[in-house]
Amino acid sequence: MGMTITEKILASHAGKEFVEPGEIIDAQIDLALANDITAPLSLEEFEKVGAQNVFDPDKVVLVMDHFTPNKDILSAENCKKIREFAAGHKITHFYEGGNCGIEHALLPEQGLVVAGDLVIGADSHTCTYGALGAFATGVGSTDLTYGMVKGRIWFKVPESIKFHCYGKWSKWVTGKDLILHIIGMIGVDGALYAAMEFDGEAISALSMDSRFTIANMAIEAGGKNGIFRADGKTEAYMKAHSKKPYRVFESDPDAKYRQVFEVDASKIELNVACPSLPSNVKSARELGGINIDQVIIGSCTNGRIDDLEAAAKILEGNKVSRNTRCIIIPATPKIYRQAMREGFFDVFLDAECVISPPTCGPCLGGHMGILAKGERAVATTNRNFIGRMGHPESEVYLAGPAVAAASAIKGRIAHPEEI
Repeated sequence: MGMTITEKILASHAGKEFVEPGEIIDAQIDLALANDITAPLSLEEFEKVGAQNVFDPDKVVLVMDHFTPNKDILSAENCKKIREFAAGHKITHFYEGGNCGIEHALLPEQGLVVAGDLVIGADSHTCTYGALGAFATGVGSTDLTYGMVKGRIWFKVPESIKFHCYGKWSKWVTGKDLILHIIGMIGVDGALYAAMEFDGEAISALSMDSRFTIANMAIEAGGKNGIFRADGKTEAYMKAHSKKPYRVFESDPDAKYRQVFEVDASKIELNVACPSLPSNVKSARELGGINIDQVIIGSCTNGRIDDLEAAAKILEGNKVSRNTRCIIIPATPKIYRQAMREGFFDVFLDAECVISPPTCGPCLGGHMGILAKGERAVATTNRNFIGRMGHPESEVYLAGPAVAAASAIKGRIAHPEEI
């Protein structure tokens, strides 16, 4: 019997010729990642177990992206501890300040992850790197400590679910709309502990930015990971960003899947996930009467250059509604600079948007855009749970950049065709 992409990567890292779903394996890791929220817990465990060194200072990555520049004393103390740890253990990839971006946009851009890698991160959206054909998944801070020390971790091999996507994409529709459609279709636990594998002609037509978005939100369907076969676009991206050798895995024709879904991309609309679950999905056209107070365009899900370009096309020549705040957050310094050079910043400033340095801030209700009681936001982020962006009686609507930009102009949820 054949294996899926996920099974092949896990087998290769466990030193086995074959693995199957449900099997417990001990696998080598290529990268261990933590941020300024999750790393402190890992470092506490590091001290408790009496560890002296990390398994490889080139393969531990620490990114200060959630509460930096530091928003308060606690976040400053956390970052200080991590900074000292990074210096003491000669961690090669420590990112803070001017070289720091949102981790899940930063690592691929820096060439730290390539096809065939096995990556663990103390952040649930680590699954983003599946867009490159890597197995990447979130783990707890204590599990991450073990990985940092031993360079290995155990897994239960997940079952795989295939999403075969065909047809032509409509204008403005992106990977965000596809993954919201899928989550709406199967629910937030529809892929529980499964590998979500995406293929088909419609996937091949998507940019890498859209693929990162899809893989990022696999966790919102309960997935263990999201994954794509590395094709020509993937290889071009890796060659442009990384010097690491990579290995492309493909699912066998006789690989076993828990389920296979056929998705017609031509029927995918511009979608919005209504409060307070990513699965509460409706067409943007259905929601035009809902007034909003804030728009966030950014995050590890939709803060890349494709997203900013789409927002700029809609915002150009328009103003943000006087009753609405619009915050633009480029995901990395490189994306920030590119957006600035391409004139997007002029568009955003003329539209009276706020441009933030790269940060996860508002996505988790940390800073740079907290909602008050009763306020509503349209956000290109990945979660809209109760209290996710501020007050527990606020509401978050998830959308792609086109809907978000149109909504900022109208002061209510809007379709780009209204602009």
